[in-house]
Amino acid sequence: MIPRERLDQFITRHEELEHLMSGGEALSSNEFVKISREYSDLTPVVKKSKDYLGAISEIQDLAEMIADGDTDAEMRELAELELYELKAKIPEMEHQVQLMLLPKDVDDDKNAMLEIRAGTGGDEAALFAGDLFRMYQKYAAIQGWRFEAVSTSSSDAGGFKEAIVSVSGPGAYARLKYEAGGHRVQRVPDTETQGRIHTSAATVAVMPEAEEIDIKLEDKDLRIDIFRASGPGGQSVNTTDSAVRIVHIPTGITVQQQDEKSQHKNRAKAMKVLMSRVYAAEKAARDAERSADRKDQIGSGDRSARIRTYNFPQGRMTDHRINLTLYKLDQILAGEGLEEVITALITENQAAQLAAMEG
Repeated sequence: MIPRERLDQFITRHEELEHLMSGGEALSSNEFVKISREYSDLTPVVKKSKDYLGAISEIQDLAEMIADGDTDAEMRELAELELYELKAKIPEMEHQVQLMLLPKDVDDDKNAMLEIRAGTGGDEAALFAGDLFRMYQKYAAIQGWRFEAVSTSSSDAGGFKEAIVSVSGPGAYARLKYEAGGHRVQRVPDTETQGRIHTSAATVAVMPEAEEIDIKLEDKDLRIDIFRASGPGGQSVNTTDSAVRIVHIPTGITVQQQDEKSQHKNRAKAMKVLMSRVYAAEKAARDAERSADRKDQIGSGDRSARIRTYNFPQGRMTDHRINLTLYKLDQILAGEGLEEVITALITENQAAQLAAMEG
C-alpha cells in the first residue's frame, strides 16, 4: 500500500499552486509559467491519488458495515459484493499511482532536437542516416508532431552526412529520447555485385529543445562569425555573407548554419540549436551526478552505445537494450512500427524504476 503521507504531499502542493495561480501572490511571467507547468504536471497525479484514497476509504467503510451486527442480511450481502469488486480494482489503481509517482524527467514535456549523423560505412552510412531521417519524419506525422529540418548536409550518393531536426508536439522529447545512441544497419548495397552484406552505422543525438526560460546565453559568452556560405568542394552558393557560426566560449560548443539565404534566419536557427546543445550539456552533467540512481534507466543518450540493429535481409530489427527483436522492419522504417519499440522501452524503464524503489 502506498503511504498516505506521500500522496498527501502531492495533494497539498497542488492546492498551494492553485492558490498561487489564483492571485495569492504577485508573480513574474516566468514564475507563472513554471508554476503553471508544475500544476499541470501534478493535476493527473492528484486525481489518481484521490481516486485511490477514496477507494481505500470506501473499503474501510464497507468492512465496518459488514462487521456491524446491526446490518441486515441483504445490506451485508450487497456490501460484501461491492467490497469484493473494489478490492479487485485496488492493485491496478495502486500500480497506476506508483507509475505516476516515479521520478519524472523535467524535460519530458519539451520539444525535441534530433541530430542524425552518418557514421562508419561511407555512402551506405549516409543513405542509412537518410532512412532514419525519413523514419522519424513519418513517426512524427503519425503522432501529429511538427517535423522541421533545421540544417542538413547531403552526401553525393544521397542520404545525409548530417541532419538536425526540430520535432514539436506533446510528448516529443519524452518518446524520442529513447532513440539516442548508435544505430547499425546490415544490408546488401545496390552497388554490391557479389551479394555481400555490408554493415554501416549512424548516430542519433536527442536533446530537449531549450527555451529562453530554461537557459540564458549571455552576449559576452558568445563569439559570432559571419561568412560566405559555400557548397561542396568550396563552390560558392551564396553571393552574400549570410552564413553564421556561433561559439559558446565557456563550453566551446560551436554551431554553424548556412541553409538559409538570410543571415538573420541563419542566426536564429543557429541560436536555437546552440541553446539546446548547451542545455543538453548541463543536463548531462546533472544526470552524471545522479548516475548511481539512474543506472537502470534505458535512455542514457550516449551516442557511443550501439542501441539497435536493422537487418534488411532478415527484415529484422533488434533493440539491444531490452533484447527486443521484431520481424517488421518495413513497418518500423515507415514510422508506424516505431511506436511498439518505444512503448516497450518506456515500459521496461518504468519496471526498472519500480524495482529500484521497492528494493
